[in-house]
Amino acid sequence: MIPISLQNQLFETVPDFKIGCVQYESIVVDKPPKELSGRIELFQQTVELDLAEQSVTYYEGVKEWRQVFKQLGMDPGRYRPSHEALFRRVKQGKGDIWSESSAIALNNFFSLYYQMPMGLYDLEQVKGTVEVRLGIVEDEYEGLNGRRNRMEGKLTSSDQNGAFGSPIVDSKRTSVSWETTKGLHLFYLQPSIPISDAEALTNRLGEMFQQVHGGNFEAAVLSRYKPHVG
Repeated sequence: MIPISLQNQLFETVPDFKIGCVQYESIVVDKPPKELSGRIELFQQTVELDLAEQSVTYYEGVKEWRQVFKQLGMDPGRYRPSHEALFRRVKQGKGDIWSESSAIALNNFFSLYYQMPMGLYDLEQVKGTVEVRLGIVEDEYEGLNGRRNRMEGKLTSSDQNGAFGSPIVDSKRTSVSWETTKGLHLFYLQPSIPISDAEALTNRLGEMFQQVHGGNFEAAVLSRYKPHVG
């Protein structure tokens, strides 16, 4: 697995901060298989029913990550965790969150089903060591939202070329495409999850992604007990 580390500063405000990391090799990105599309459709209907009379904070994973943002000095009302943004789109009837790409569709499904932000990146576009940290003034990138995103003071992932992802919005530079054969998944696990459960979940998600895309994977969970791998 490529070197990945967590900034020690994160543990000062969120002692149980955790990131699940999965690295994929020899995957094939295609259209979502029918079985996955069917499961996604049923799940979306369940979410629509849940949110018909409830706010998105009905979900514990949304409430917890809003609190994490506040602890890290990020305003969740201004910069929403990405899974919360997806839930809001479903609530608003904007069901266009399911990409024709199997990789992106599955990433979004995981993010909603397990109620946590996620980032999926083309590993060929990630250079050198990855660090998950609070952004500095130089950190900015063109995001998948079509805007220039300034990441100073926000939770972000960076490599030798600078910031490329966050639990808010990811960059175009490292985005997954139809040509992607090597991938990196970062799961922003709920801090309340015990480390043994976090490891089991990270491995399970890697296995499910592999079942759809083939290839092989390595998985690890980073925490204050294990702040780096690779």
